[in-house]
Amino acid sequence: MAATDAAPIRALILAGARAEGDALATQVGVPSKAFVRVGGKSMLGRVLGALENSRSIDQKTVVGLPDHDAGSEGAAWVGVDRIPGADGPAASVAGALAAVEEPFPVLVTTCDHALLTPEMVDVFLNETRHSGADLTVALARRDVIEMQYPDVSRTYLRFGDAAYSSCNLFCLHTAAAARVVEFWQSAEADRKRPWRIAWRFGLINAMRLLIGRPAVERAFAIISKRLKVKVQPVILPFADAAVDVDTPDDLALVERILSERGE
Repeated sequence: MAATDAAPIRALILAGARAEGDALATQVGVPSKAFVRVGGKSMLGRVLGALENSRSIDQKTVVGLPDHDAGSEGAAWVGVDRIPGADGPAASVAGALAAVEEPFPVLVTTCDHALLTPEMVDVFLNETRHSGADLTVALARRDVIEMQYPDVSRTYLRFGDAAYSSCNLFCLHTAAAARVVEFWQSAEADRKRPWRIAWRFGLINAMRLLIGRPAVERAFAIISKRLKVKVQPVILPFADAAVDVDTPDDLALVERILSERGE
């Protein structure tokens, strides 16, 4: 699906380290996962390259590495803004929105999205523009991922229709989406425990989400009603969109994929 002719938007790339540190960065000996090299380039350099070649993205802002020396990847950093991060991804997004003039709409992604492509970005944002949502979240179905990568280990969200993995792509399409960022900040400590996040929606909604196991669209409708913001999933057809790099096994997988592509 081609991107529309809508005006390009800003992308925020989260590149700061978590307060508890990052095991992969420590193992490789770099201060942030952003600097981990895969296929001869840093992961952050790959993300910036994909965004640069997207028809949907104009300005790019790296959040969390304001003093980074671009070094040999200087071309990827041309025109890239840099601002400090905060304590956690949600707080970093909130800080970036406050620091940027007229921030909406804005794409948010992460520095470890090493397989990101311009097509993924353009398809996601094209779907967002047609959704009427305040905020969209990119997901990929488990069966799509496992068809291409049967041995890959991902964290899945289970809904009534299927299991999905996050693709680390979010579009805050309107200013109302800032309310979701506020909720995200309060729930961030529970990101690996979906049942605790569901409980924050109140007893009845938590029961609907956890016991009723609604289909993904219905689940997002419940979330939207509780937050008073229209939040909608965008289901991407790309298995690679759900592969980020958190562990040495992830790194080896991405190296293999890029090698097979000749990159």
